[in-house]
Amino acid sequence: MGRFDRYMLSQLMVTFGFFSLVLVMIYWINAAVRLFDQLIAGGQGIGVIVELVALSLPNVIRLALPLSAFAASVYVTNRMMQDSELVVMQATGFSPWRMARPVLYFGLIVAVLISILMQVLVPLSTTALNVRQAEIAQNITARILTEGQFIEPVPGITLYIRAITPEGELQDVFLSDQRDPATQTTYTARRAYLVRDEGDAQLVMVDGMAQSLRNDDARLFVTDFKDFSYNIGNLIKITPRENRTARELFINDLLHPTAALEAETGRTAAQLVTEANDRISQALLGTVGALLGFAALMLGGFSRFGVWPQIVFAIVLIIVIKALETTGLNIARTTPQVWFATYLSVAVGFAIVTALLFVAARPYLFRRTPARGVAA
Repeated sequence: MGRFDRYMLSQLMVTFGFFSLVLVMIYWINAAVRLFDQLIAGGQGIGVIVELVALSLPNVIRLALPLSAFAASVYVTNRMMQDSELVVMQATGFSPWRMARPVLYFGLIVAVLISILMQVLVPLSTTALNVRQAEIAQNITARILTEGQFIEPVPGITLYIRAITPEGELQDVFLSDQRDPATQTTYTARRAYLVRDEGDAQLVMVDGMAQSLRNDDARLFVTDFKDFSYNIGNLIKITPRENRTARELFINDLLHPTAALEAETGRTAAQLVTEANDRISQALLGTVGALLGFAALMLGGFSRFGVWPQIVFAIVLIIVIKALETTGLNIARTTPQVWFATYLSVAVGFAIVTALLFVAARPYLFRRTPARGVAA
């Protein structure tokens, strides 16, 4: 690798790290706020929130890296043009194709990073995240112990707890059981405790009253009690998590799906292959983004007023590429046999880069030839 290549590549990597950090923080905070609201509403502690937010980080990073590569390429190319560094290199005989070589190296590094995320870290973190969320959903204590709100753990059961003391005492408990069409029973208690009995959860209510209303004759039966145990272990149906989703699978499994894997994920073989190719295309988009930012800015020469028209043009191009990515993926998902549609944005992106560099290497194509005067 030449000295120019090492220099430009180092500039790209440093800038790429900065933009990645900024974009990841923006994406991550946005995702964390939504997750934070859901977990707090579910009665989860700060430790669980931090754990789940951390597990969502790999997926956030893979979304930010292609845009970071594009932003770094545009920024470094613009700065080197303003400092006349690229102008000097062109004067020494470097063509736009030659100057694009360190950008290509940079794009390949970004593609490798995205591939590691997409093929290894994201499936592992998604599996851990789904398993943890399933455990939380099965946590009866977190679902039941919500103070100051009427909650309905299952249809026909309504529970209200006014307050929960630091010692775990439930104050002013209201429990309505309307699952039996013939009888409606309402329990009220001044205080209650949630205890475990042989792996089952029991709500022990103290100093309360049970009111049973028979619907056929509208007769009400009232019973006072000093303490009463109510089994709440069956209020939440615990469904063990057995099946994986397509996002949890490694690429080798997606490219060679079996009948068992189709049954487990609920996806057809063609759909699983489409998922695998989508991961590959997303990695290649990192290379496309880097080259696109460089090639668009090479259309303009040195100017004291900057290259803002080229920067705006580059942004428009990356928007078009992202739109084509969505279009190609929708086509592939609608018709899984057309899995190659996932590479639509990559193919168009490389075609645009090739055309831009071709034009940049031949600036005379758009120069006007001055008209020769006619001799008198």
